[in-house]
Amino acid sequence: MEENNMEKKLQGCKKGSSQREVPVPPAVLLLFIMGLMNIVLYLYLDRVFVSPPPAVLEARRCPFGTFRMGQMKNCSPWLSCESLRTEVRKLKRVGEGAVKRVFLSEWKEQKVALSQLSRPEMKDDFLHGVKMLKALQSEHVVMLLGYCEDDGTLLTEYHPLGTLKTLEETLNLPKYQSLNTWHHRLKLAINYVNIINYLHTSPLGPLVMCDSNDLDKILSQYLLTSSFNIVANDLDALPAVNKDKGILVKCGHRELAGEFVAPEQLWPYGEETPFNDDLMPPYDEKTDIWKIPEVSSFLLGHVEGSDVVRFHLFEIHKACKQKNPEERPSAQVVLDTYQKVLNSLRDTVMPGMFVLQDLGGFMENGKAVWFCH
Repeated sequence: MEENNMEKKLQGCKKGSSQREVPVPPAVLLLFIMGLMNIVLYLYLDRVFVSPPPAVLEARRCPFGTFRMGQMKNCSPWLSCESLRTEVRKLKRVGEGAVKRVFLSEWKEQKVALSQLSRPEMKDDFLHGVKMLKALQSEHVVMLLGYCEDDGTLLTEYHPLGTLKTLEETLNLPKYQSLNTWHHRLKLAINYVNIINYLHTSPLGPLVMCDSNDLDKILSQYLLTSSFNIVANDLDALPAVNKDKGILVKCGHRELAGEFVAPEQLWPYGEETPFNDDLMPPYDEKTDIWKIPEVSSFLLGHVEGSDVVRFHLFEIHKACKQKNPEERPSAQVVLDTYQKVLNSLRDTVMPGMFVLQDLGGFMENGKAVWFCH
């Protein structure tokens, strides 16, 4: 009889369907409780400093030509020239680029960012940036509060954490150190690729982020919000592609160099032929795809687990670096891959999850259930 029972147990293990229950040693139970507490803490931190769900964002969205920020209950029309002149008070200059000077300012006791045209010859670029901001208002783009074309002024929501260039300094602050993890950093990378995908599928057609000739320049185009998301801020150099009409783009009229820019952005006729903008072939939005791996690597940083994330992103990043732009994936494909990696690692690398898995079992009704091997 005992031999028959033993034979049945062995057959059950071979089929992979049987499990046997054993009493839980106190040490294992303690490890399980600690792991469970880690999971609860992890899930709590996962929800700290993240943006509201899409449904909430949609509910907060104002009609075109209006805005709502901070504690405002109602949507307000974009501020006019007169309102910008009389209601906005400059506090201090916080930045300056080739096109605009940016001032931390105040409007109705709320901090805002006032941008002013720095040079008259750059007015076309300034007006293009205003046009893009108006047309692309969404969770991906900084909130427009008002503008005055006559004065060359633009008012947007103020984000005190600044651009992505200062990300490391921000994460080193005590307030944000709990967010300095591979998980939150990967979310930032997903956020960035999501913006690129939005620009490539925008209502205006595919748009190319041309202010991106080096990593610092790219990082300066995006702001880090207090909810630890990214929004595109500087849209002055955002030309449109229309392949059906044969319309491609060139990012500026000067020769570009270096490994950071895409191969198709380099002068193709060698050093023996002087650069001539008229002879420079145009290109499309796939130049943005080429630059994704470097931007993502910066966002991932060098925290525990970031190298594991890089390993899982290796293949998609390799595809982004195809010399032929047509062979590079779309931003949507990159975004989908990033999200799959996040979901996969979140399911397997959560704190405390390996304790019992490594022992070949899991907890069920207060007992350890072991798999047959």
